[in-house]
Amino acid sequence: MQITNQKKMAAQLLKCGVHRIWINPSYLDQVAQSVQKEDIREAIDNGWIKAKAVQGTSRVRALKRQNQKKKGRRKGHGKRSGSANARNPRKQQWMATIRAQRRTLKDMREDGTLDRSKYRHYYLKAKGGSYRSIAHMKAQMGVEGISIGGDQ
Repeated sequence: MQITNQKKMAAQLLKCGVHRIWINPSYLDQVAQSVQKEDIREAIDNGWIKAKAVQGTSRVRALKRQNQKKKGRRKGHGKRSGSANARNPRKQQWMATIRAQRRTLKDMREDGTLDRSKYRHYYLKAKGGSYRSIAHMKAQMGVEGISIGGDQ
């Protein structure tokens, strides 16, 4: 039994493509006997004819890959294009370390660990790149005789 015309009419009524039309196999005979658009409209209302959902692109694989990257996987030599400086610029690294050091110095000045002149001294040392990290800066302060709250 041919139902191509019925499918075409249903596609026009449902405003979708012919390949998205689904006809209930139990009511195939009734649909095949439908000749007019009114009959097709009735079949749609009865639920014998429906439009299939639009097929989307599955994100499962992409999300799985994204989760792996979050964990630090899939970042080996073969996946890299661009120099180390392009991937994590030296300027960004410097900004992160100097801001952290300056924030720490400011906190130490405010809580009274450093007086103004010592603060200025260590601020300028930090600006000159003397310290690799906050831990390194605090270790140097300890060597120079400044007691830091977290050391006791």
